[in-house]
Amino acid sequence: MENTTKKLKVAIICGGFSTESEVSRSSANAVAKALRNSYADIHVLELDSELPKKLISDNFDVAFPVLHGAIGEDGTIQGFLEILGLPYVGSGVKASACALHKPTAKLIFAAAKLPCALGITINRDEEIEEVVNNILKNVGNDVVIKPCDQGSALGIEFAQGSQNIASSIKRVFDNSAEAVVEKRIIGREITIGVLEDHTQIKALPIVEVITPLGQWYDFEHRYTEGASQHVVPAQLPQDVYERASEIAIQAHQVLGCKDLSRSDFIITDSSEIYLLETNTLPGMTPTSLYPDAARAAGISFDELVKQLVDTAFIRGSR
Repeated sequence: MENTTKKLKVAIICGGFSTESEVSRSSANAVAKALRNSYADIHVLELDSELPKKLISDNFDVAFPVLHGAIGEDGTIQGFLEILGLPYVGSGVKASACALHKPTAKLIFAAAKLPCALGITINRDEEIEEVVNNILKNVGNDVVIKPCDQGSALGIEFAQGSQNIASSIKRVFDNSAEAVVEKRIIGREITIGVLEDHTQIKALPIVEVITPLGQWYDFEHRYTEGASQHVVPAQLPQDVYERASEIAIQAHQVLGCKDLSRSDFIITDSSEIYLLETNTLPGMTPTSLYPDAARAAGISFDELVKQLVDTAFIRGSR
């Protein structure tokens, strides 16, 4: 297999029209540079109207979607690659769609009895006053409002009190038709990568994300070098560390993910664990968490992306 995989022709798919397209391109450039140390035939392709023709005519062996948000993470590109019969890195159509749509993911996590923050789903068609009353009654006065179909913490609002909650909901609904409202949990922000190949599935070392006082891990702190600190492995009580790792693997499995995922958590001062969400295509930029966790496990970035490509190729060859 080693001699075969060295000859692979790999399409790295990036960009598109989502609000995270530039992050995608940054990730793709890093992935391409690393993969060229293992394979000679690496092509970076833009997610545009020319992509189908290129994928069909150029006889690629594997596709590596390095995409975030709509089209890239919601199962759309995965479905197209399935139609082409082209092996690809990452989760399939159903897992991608379910993970990106926060209400669906929360239902799946709840059915598996994974610990999530109390929350409800709201939509743009509802009267704001009724929505706010429902939130105050069923979630509380201090909440987080998350667009249902965005990643990288885009569009998230924190709000306290009826007036602030109403204003935040209106801002979220300017760009999204649906949102999840959750009770705000105060605690340490951690993230856990899961890496899977055809022989095993394992949790990578836990990363704690530390931001300046009064800040949180928003889009700016995710992708601005030096804006946040990654502590790996996170310093947690052993039982909490092991339990959080187990939950990350369970989240990966119950969603039906493949190859890789990264789940975000809050750990309270009393060691309560709250699963926030699972990302099926974690960022691969120079400031990204998933590569940091892999390095802490002794897996270089070059080795990581090669393993992902090889795993996808082997799976598609069966």
